[in-house]
Amino acid sequence: MKPLQLRFLSYLDLVRWNRPAGWLLLLWPTLSALWIAANGFPGWHLLLVFTLGTILMRSAGCCINDVADREFDRHVKRTASRPVTTGVVTVKEALLVGALLALLAFALVLSTNAVTVAWSILALVITLIYPYTKRFVSMPQAVLGVAFSFGIPMAFSAVQGQNTLSLAALLASVPTLAWVLLLGNLFWVLAYDTEYAMVDRDDDIAIGMKTSAITLGRLDVPVVLVCYLLYIVIWDLALTPYAQSKPFYIAVTLAFGQVAWHYTLIRNRSRDGCFRAFRMNHWLGLTLFAGIVASYALK
Repeated sequence: MKPLQLRFLSYLDLVRWNRPAGWLLLLWPTLSALWIAANGFPGWHLLLVFTLGTILMRSAGCCINDVADREFDRHVKRTASRPVTTGVVTVKEALLVGALLALLAFALVLSTNAVTVAWSILALVITLIYPYTKRFVSMPQAVLGVAFSFGIPMAFSAVQGQNTLSLAALLASVPTLAWVLLLGNLFWVLAYDTEYAMVDRDDDIAIGMKTSAITLGRLDVPVVLVCYLLYIVIWDLALTPYAQSKPFYIAVTLAFGQVAWHYTLIRNRSRDGCFRAFRMNHWLGLTLFAGIVASYALK
């Protein structure tokens, strides 16, 4: 294989191209918010902007995270082979790739409106901060939850289409419903990222990393289940006036069923079970998104 091909494959590994679960976890709540804000299909422009933007920003986030954690990752079984940690990709290369991807995502946002651009800058700041919170915050998953949920207010502001940039315009572009959905989604992120942290708990304790799995101790499984239930209940109650149809309630029922299945995967706290639970989470988001789309289609 030619050196250029090897370099390209290393960059694909850097952005987790062969592991789409990460960007799917971002995509489904963002598209759900887009459908709700637009009262149905949001149009191809916004659909493409938010889909491509989600993929690009998640990939950029991987670059930033791997640079920040490169010294820690070498001591964790699951992350020891990451390209920045092994030196296959240099820190400078990773930062350049991340910056390029973030700029491409920003270019997409520029095609919306000034208020959405402003929200995107705040989202970027939170994304940059998150990797470093694992040194100081006992539950950094909460910070990740905000970062992974910011597509929701951005979706509402993009549909609103306000180009007058002011504090009043920023606040007016995002209704209370969006913040309620963000809160619910935050609980979902806490649930699945705690499952993720449960995989590495022993290694993280050894290197002094802070995670929700370590902070919660033996309460990890019940708290994960409570967070799942809060996510589904908050979204169900918030969306009842907007998605009153059988498909939506079928989706909610299926979502509860998936939570029960996740319990069977994580109850013994095995690495394989917890990692499988994390990787399968995007199906939960897809289920609710499908119920929302079907509800608007039947109106």
